[in-house]
Amino acid sequence: MAVELPAIEPKVFPPRREDEPLSALQKEILELKDKRNAIILAHNYQIEPIQRLADYLGDSLGLSYAAAEADADVILFCGVHFMAETAKIINPGKTVLLPDENAGCSLSDSCPAEKLQAYQEQHPGLYTVAYINCSAAVKARSDLICTSGNAVRMIEKIPADREILFVPDQNLGSWVARQSGRRMRLWPGSCYAHVLFTARALERIRADFPDAPVVAHPECTEAVRDLADEVCSTEKMIAFCRETAAQRIIVATETGMIHRLQRDIPEKTFIAGPTETCACNECRFMKMNTLEKVRDALRNGAPEIHMEESLRQRAAVPIERMLEWSRS
Repeated sequence: MAVELPAIEPKVFPPRREDEPLSALQKEILELKDKRNAIILAHNYQIEPIQRLADYLGDSLGLSYAAAEADADVILFCGVHFMAETAKIINPGKTVLLPDENAGCSLSDSCPAEKLQAYQEQHPGLYTVAYINCSAAVKARSDLICTSGNAVRMIEKIPADREILFVPDQNLGSWVARQSGRRMRLWPGSCYAHVLFTARALERIRADFPDAPVVAHPECTEAVRDLADEVCSTEKMIAFCRETAAQRIIVATETGMIHRLQRDIPEKTFIAGPTETCACNECRFMKMNTLEKVRDALRNGAPEIHMEESLRQRAAVPIERMLEWSRS
């Protein structure tokens, strides 16, 4: 007998109005940023008060390359640890700060480098493709990096006679395999937040808003992806939400993304994709960064990301290969 879902009030974000004035703390952060010649990068899943201060707002790889092109001595990365590592890989000559050094990632943690090494040694000849949501040490053991936005294109460029190991996200990997028609070995990792979405919870919210299409991230489970009207990366969600004729959209990814969508498409209404127990879905790691921690990081020049140069160079190789293949 099916268990009845608890009653949950939907979390609806109506068309955006004018921003509130900056707080004293936000103004202090901007002053410290100028004093240190810093650039503030914020991932789409950060809290809205941090997003408002960002020089660049987006996904992890795009933010890192934005920093590389900027005239700044310090990169303050408001995201999680692997993202700040990626910024350091790409920007070795700059100081990279992370507001909370304990802001980890369940997906990255699901693939420890030593376990990947052991698997590769047991199965020699595998072509390892790593989703960018992994540690520098895993990147260093990979042949190619991909993002959720370019994964299908990258997989299609790998010679057909190579057997592929896709790490660390089995959900993104299964979606890519279906889209590309390429069989792959999938590492058994996942993002704890995205797997909290269920088809049952989304079917209920769609019944409440029948005119609203569902857009979902490919880190969601196959059952959720099959239910969605569009499956895409966070950056491509913006284009979908802008171009659809619908005035209300259900968003099945971390709720911080809705702040970005409201800023870019202020005339539309967004409904947070619910889980079976909550009206929204927030990543506890992304939410570890606060305005106070951002201020303290700029004030103290810490926590700073450090990396051995040999590791950085090895981790840069599959990223550079991705960029080269993206241009071809």
